[in-house]
Amino acid sequence: MIFRQLFDSVSGTYSYLIASRQGAEALIIDPVLEKVDRYVKLMQELDLRLVKAVDTHLHADHVTGLGALRDRTRCITVMGEQSKADVVSMRLSDGDRLEIEGIGLDVIYTPGHTDDSYSFAMADRVFTGDTLLIRGTGRTDFQNGDPRQQYESIFGRLLRLPDTMLVYPAHDYKGDTVSTIGEERRNNPRLQVKDADAYVELMNNLNLPNPKMMDVAVPANMHIGFHQEAVAARGWALSPEQGMALLGRQEAVLIDLREQRERERHGRIPGAVHCPYPTLAAELAGAGLLHELARNRRLVFFCAYGERSAMAVQAAQDAGITAALHIQGGIAAWKNAEGPVEG
Repeated sequence: MIFRQLFDSVSGTYSYLIASRQGAEALIIDPVLEKVDRYVKLMQELDLRLVKAVDTHLHADHVTGLGALRDRTRCITVMGEQSKADVVSMRLSDGDRLEIEGIGLDVIYTPGHTDDSYSFAMADRVFTGDTLLIRGTGRTDFQNGDPRQQYESIFGRLLRLPDTMLVYPAHDYKGDTVSTIGEERRNNPRLQVKDADAYVELMNNLNLPNPKMMDVAVPANMHIGFHQEAVAARGWALSPEQGMALLGRQEAVLIDLREQRERERHGRIPGAVHCPYPTLAAELAGAGLLHELARNRRLVFFCAYGERSAMAVQAAQDAGITAALHIQGGIAAWKNAEGPVEG
């Protein structure tokens, strides 16, 4: 496995680049905007293809690199379903599985620092965001934070992981890089409380100043969505109602870019062809399924919220396939318009 812990000294943020091997798909957790050039260069050096960029929560102390990485690499942006970000490609919930080639992470909802905080666990390590820090815990006094929820997230979820599990947080301000669940259970001063009430009292009396970047970072991180309006302005977008009018017609085929887990959870549009977004480039190429379908049919892409499908239209255009459109707003908008869904 390829694993890199990367550090932004300005915000004290750790970002994590993960892949199963050189030449494989990669994901990055909690990227920082100012470090995007560094991430891209490192991935080029390691011959990695970024397919997913993940934020553990909506950050208040730095501007996320999700949008910039999406624009540079056409990767999928990922956050929890509670996130206030306007558009991300994929939203996760507790118990989901975040996967790339050869790598799988279990998704654990761990609110408290914010109401959209998630942790991600592999076999031997867990990425805890700002929920559990090394010898500390994330503050709970803004962004719908809740110390009682955080107590449950830590004591009821994270501390039930094996003591040997490595802990990789999103921040550190003292120079520590990694801990373990057992170390934190024994040595983290904020975890030496007798019960939830004591933890709530402790967290409610920290009286910390607001993060220096908060007024800039929070609004910026809430507006990271791909500009679907630009795609629509070029005549490449359909409303859900226009998409419904194409169902069953021979001149068009709907292409579902979501992963199988998303299809099972949120349903499928009848008659749509499944083409997961990471396979898009290969399927648009000369011997690919989409290249063949485009010979005599118009491709109509859709995804969860319209971000992947908007990028797919541009990718089709770049591949010389001009008869391509997408359904703006994805299956979420389709459902709101009462479009047919099966499964």
